[in-house]
Amino acid sequence: MSINFHGHDKLVASLDAAVALGDDHAITDALRKTLCEMICDEEVALPDCVLEPIADHYARRELYTSPEHGYSVVAMTWGPGQGTKIHDHSGMWCVEGVWKGRLEITQYELAERDDERYRFIPVGTIEAGTGSAGSLIPPHEYHTIRNPSDKAIAVSLHVYQRTMVRCGVFSPDGDDAEWQSRGERLLGTDQVVPN
Repeated sequence: MSINFHGHDKLVASLDAAVALGDDHAITDALRKTLCEMICDEEVALPDCVLEPIADHYARRELYTSPEHGYSVVAMTWGPGQGTKIHDHSGMWCVEGVWKGRLEITQYELAERDDERYRFIPVGTIEAGTGSAGSLIPPHEYHTIRNPSDKAIAVSLHVYQRTMVRCGVFSPDGDDAEWQSRGERLLGTDQVVPN
């Protein structure tokens, strides 16, 4: 899949060069740098539709999937206060860059697990602004993302190792707020309207 937008080829060429490095750590380091550069590059402009939030959920709009390297690029639009539960990326690396606005990202480490329940420890929260990027490499992939603004939207660009069709989502297990149970969430995408 590929959606045309201003600077598409420049963005894809930069992402291809990073992903061609082969090693997960080298790839994610290069992608973080690339996303920071592309976000600030006036020659790259995402489709206008990524600035439009959806009232009842954060929007996921797939912009590109590499036929050669297999990675996918998804723009997410976060309305005021929208966010996620603790979730994983089903064992895939991901690099996330803030294209517009601010996002609050909390990283979690798995402290304990029994047969069906998980206990996480928050290990840090950052408020990431426009032009910043971070990465997740399994097993350090548990996190939440939230738009902390009560007025402004936020837009982030996510580069996944391959097309992400599902993820694990964690919810409090009964009355014990310390433990979480894992559910599987199928991930859909919202319509992209090219400029």
